[in-house]
Amino acid sequence: MHKWAFWPGVLVLTQPMTDVAQDDIAGMQLAGDDLVVPFYVEPLDVRGRSVQLGEMLDKILARHDYPTPVAALLGELVVLTVLLGTSLKFDGNFILQTQSEGPVSLVVVDFSTPDAVRAYARFDETALQQAIAENKATPRELLGHGVLAMTIDQGENMQRYQGIVALDGISLEEAAHQYFKQSEQIPTRIRLAVAQIMTHDESGGGFVQSWRAGGIISQFLPEVPDRIAQVDLPGGDDPQEGDPDLGQEIDDAWTEAGVLMDTIGDDELTDPQITVERLLFRLFNEHGVRVYEGIKVLDQCTCSREKVVSLVRSFADDGEPQAQTGEDVTTKCEFCGTSYTINPEELA
Repeated sequence: MHKWAFWPGVLVLTQPMTDVAQDDIAGMQLAGDDLVVPFYVEPLDVRGRSVQLGEMLDKILARHDYPTPVAALLGELVVLTVLLGTSLKFDGNFILQTQSEGPVSLVVVDFSTPDAVRAYARFDETALQQAIAENKATPRELLGHGVLAMTIDQGENMQRYQGIVALDGISLEEAAHQYFKQSEQIPTRIRLAVAQIMTHDESGGGFVQSWRAGGIISQFLPEVPDRIAQVDLPGGDDPQEGDPDLGQEIDDAWTEAGVLMDTIGDDELTDPQITVERLLFRLFNEHGVRVYEGIKVLDQCTCSREKVVSLVRSFADDGEPQAQTGEDVTTKCEFCGTSYTINPEELA
């Protein structure tokens, strides 16, 4: 059930209904940080989700103390993962992973329904410092050429689904657009942003630095399926472009939605004073936007001693020497940093 809806000039609550001035949003029960907010713009046939990540993302990045460019890259991938993972309607995992030849060779973000997020990045320190020195440390440059894989895992008895997109010096936003064009065939626009902010500490004598990120995904989902076929065809992600070979025209509603999405600034996605609801109002107030209850996301690793014992036991069964020595086996979760020491009796 939706909590409220924005319409031109007023904020209309559904429980109870009342009129609120256009800019008087601060007094409402807003979603706040770390909640993914679904929305629906009925006149444009656009559905989507938007989020601002604060404490959850800051904990993930601070735990590993990544260099700033690596943290910014991982932050973008975390935002993209929660925007996509929270759309799952079943128990399982959504895994976003990059493997590439750039300074950051591996990034994994794992979303376990309904709300657990964990993330990890592997990078070459020498290559990273060189990239920073050459001023080539943007997310797309840190990844370089490789692949972006999106995996949906519904459990042991279900087949995994995986979509793969080539990373050829393109941004994560562009890679995600390519994925939806090739695999889902749903017209999609995505915006991502990551920032560091400085706030006064509790004593007021200094500053505290923390990470924030924000993102929004909008998709064209009209009730008439034939309208989808008119947009986002080969010829580019630009909503102004169509497929002249097929003689098809772009749906005006999706054209307008794309233009509106292109107006979003990075600061609007990350500024804590610009809430998700305020951003959605800025974008769609002329049409009205219906906002639904937010989905909380947590910094929560899914590792456990039982899972680690099972994994080490499988290595022993496969003849892995380290697991067959009869001595304790020590391993560490790369996501949360927890160390586990497994003794031989547990493997018996």
